[in-house]
Amino acid sequence: MTLPLPPGDFQAYLFDCDGTIADSMPLHYVAWERALAEWGCTLPEDLFYAWGGRPVADIIVDLNEQQGLAMPVEVVARRREGIYQRLLPQLTAVPDVLRHIHDAHGRLPIAVVSGSTRESVTASLRTLDLLDKFDVLVCAGDYARAKPDPEAFLLAAKLLDVPPQSCLVFEDTDFGIQAATAAGMAAVRVPQPRQR
Repeated sequence: MTLPLPPGDFQAYLFDCDGTIADSMPLHYVAWERALAEWGCTLPEDLFYAWGGRPVADIIVDLNEQQGLAMPVEVVARRREGIYQRLLPQLTAVPDVLRHIHDAHGRLPIAVVSGSTRESVTASLRTLDLLDKFDVLVCAGDYARAKPDPEAFLLAAKLLDVPPQSCLVFEDTDFGIQAATAAGMAAVRVPQPRQR
């Protein structure tokens, strides 16, 4: 399957990481399941995908509220990240997105714009041997408002010194597409793993 690009003379590409560059969502789901099970918490797979792009801390807070639990947010977040890091040897790239990264590298400025931590994004990109392909990484903690707010995409455009309307976003989640649209950027929808 080839990922078609919208028409336009784009001056920069902005890529989400999890589920877009890295076919990591199935591994993240395993990490969530294992970390949450230690606290008697469940996260249905359909809800996990619906919440794609949300910050980890927000997910834990909402699960606590929904299931009447008091999981310590930082402890669960660290545990989930540790499990994910151990699963990294199984990580693969999304082939169609990988082609666009290689095509743009050295020709256009490219950035990663992720709701994940810098530690997680860096580890994923290093595993895929892609870390050196990107000019800028914008990760959780670099901005105040998560997707669907456009702040992260606008920050990446500013750091790349490219007008927002000249950026093309690659995203796999509704929140990400909404954020790109709110930033005035064209977007390409990357099918989620179960749709590929």
